[in-house]
Amino acid sequence: MAKRPFIRKQKRKRHGATFWDFEYTEGGHLKLSDKPGEDFLKFLRWLQRQSGKELLNPTNSAVDFGCGNGRHLIHLAETYGMRGIGYDISAAAIKIAKIASEQFNLTYEARSIAGTFPLEDASQILALDMMTSHFLSGNERAMLRDEIFRVLKPGGYLFMKTHLLDGDLHSKRLLETVPAKEAGSYIHPVMGVPEHVYGEKELVEFLEEKFDIQKIYRSHKHISHGKARKRRTITIYAQKPLW
Repeated sequence: MAKRPFIRKQKRKRHGATFWDFEYTEGGHLKLSDKPGEDFLKFLRWLQRQSGKELLNPTNSAVDFGCGNGRHLIHLAETYGMRGIGYDISAAAIKIAKIASEQFNLTYEARSIAGTFPLEDASQILALDMMTSHFLSGNERAMLRDEIFRVLKPGGYLFMKTHLLDGDLHSKRLLETVPAKEAGSYIHPVMGVPEHVYGEKELVEFLEEKFDIQKIYRSHKHISHGKARKRRTITIYAQKPLW
């Protein structure tokens, strides 16, 4: 009797909120931290050199689009006494954030970052978009950018970190092998949902429609002997004009 061919069992993909709920409870694909990212701390050090605590103080509030477990808002509250609000698609992440933030003036809501938000115009001094909006469609990304501009005070900052296409072999391979309908997007190999990757020129032009770009940092190309290693990222400090 002929042997049946071995077929590797495919892992079932978890999409959207289901994926992130699993990561924040059981874990699996990502290494999630409860400490603020070094890129964010670097931004805060730069901001203090520019204006001291003029922006980073208890009179001001920050909004985090894709806040996860609240680690960046918690750092702002703990270090500078700031207020804040965080949005995340994962109810599990929001539950963790609320428990960790009980002593701070922080609020959270489990929801997608697509669409509009119940925040007053010019009510926030900082807006964070850290590895989050690339899961939105082109129209949704434009709407989020416009919402961030609306809710920021004049002189306030958007801190944005996302994947960078330029010189990244992983992004190039994904765009070629699993392209999504939108140009510059592919289907995430683990989550099975579209993810957009920006070229620097594209991202700068997109943000400059509303903001003044103050700083840009790019990670290394992460290539060894012609092979891709880590994904490249780009971090941008974008300021809402004073007038």
